[in-house]
Amino acid sequence: MGVVQRLPIYQRFARLVKTWKSANVFPRIVATDLDGTIVRRDGTISPRTIGCLRELQSRGVQVVFATGRPPRWLYPAVRATGVDSRAICSNGAQIFDPRTSEVVAEETLDTSVSLEIARDMRATFEDARFAVEVGLDFGHEPGFAPGWDPPDGSQVASVEALLSRPVVKLMVRSPKTDPDQLLHQAYDIVGTRATVTRSIGISLVEISRRGINKATGLAFLADQLEVAPDQVLAFGDQTNDAPMFEWAGRSVAVGNAHQDAKDKADEVTLDVEDDGVAVVLERLFLEGN
Repeated sequence: MGVVQRLPIYQRFARLVKTWKSANVFPRIVATDLDGTIVRRDGTISPRTIGCLRELQSRGVQVVFATGRPPRWLYPAVRATGVDSRAICSNGAQIFDPRTSEVVAEETLDTSVSLEIARDMRATFEDARFAVEVGLDFGHEPGFAPGWDPPDGSQVASVEALLSRPVVKLMVRSPKTDPDQLLHQAYDIVGTRATVTRSIGISLVEISRRGINKATGLAFLADQLEVAPDQVLAFGDQTNDAPMFEWAGRSVAVGNAHQDAKDKADEVTLDVEDDGVAVVLERLFLEGN
């Protein structure tokens, strides 16, 4: 899944006109973000949403998780829903197969580029601390303070040591900076050297290889399945879902979504706590069928 292979797919598909021919026609792919979209604030997925996803699968629809999570965080959602098809992880930088526990395709940041970006970010944000995803591994600086339990064996070292090899994702935390301010300043600092996004609403940005996002990951999987964009329905809640919304034939933001995601979506449904995804799936595909 090299960049040269994937990006032309995304560019070609993105030029197609978005259509949705009939509310009674099932999509061939339903792609959904996890946290804030179907995973509620308490970390659970509602029985109603689980039932909808399982029903779609029983009807031959490919349900795809498209998440900023690394592969190791995918399993709770897989166990809860029974959705174990190949998933888009790390904001499109990894394609993961939970059935075999393998990363089947991956895009990494060039080491020289990631080091430059880290130095530029630290020069702007004096409290900046860094972490990385590398394959199935995680590493962080001593002051990064992850909001989760790092996996056993995680590397704790300076950002220069962490970036001594290519990484899937570089994460930057600046607790003193407003989340939106951090995101927009990061856009300016990183420029065209890499892709900047955010998957959760805290002062943390995620940096991936240039041109890589959930849309490129979804285009890669759709191409393998010979599915066109107008046969794809996408759900999400954050800025990292916006490229996927632009690519998919139909896109829906949940009510609690970031405004950037709402602006790119074709429709805004109810909040995740009110089963917004299930409401749409039932209305479009399940009621009366």
